[in-house]
Amino acid sequence: METATVIVSILLIAIVLLQSGKAESANIIQGGTSELFQNRKERGIELFISRLTFILGFTFFVLCIFISFL
Repeated sequence: METATVIVSILLIAIVLLQSGKAESANIIQGGTSELFQNRKERGIELFISRLTFILGFTFFVLCIFISFL
C-alpha cells in the first residue's frame, strides 16, 4: 500500500509540474483585474491534465486515509 502511495505522489508531482500557469500572461506586479480569468476555458490537453490532477489528488488522499487506519 505504501508503494502505491509513493507512485501516486510521484505522478501527482509530475502532472502538477506539467500544468501551465494560469497567470502566465498576467502582469501581477502592476496589478490585475478580477475578470482576468473569467473567459478562459480549458481545452484539449489542459483539460486532460486538470482532470488527471484531480483524480491523482483524490487517489492520494484516499490512500493516505486508508493507510492511517491500518
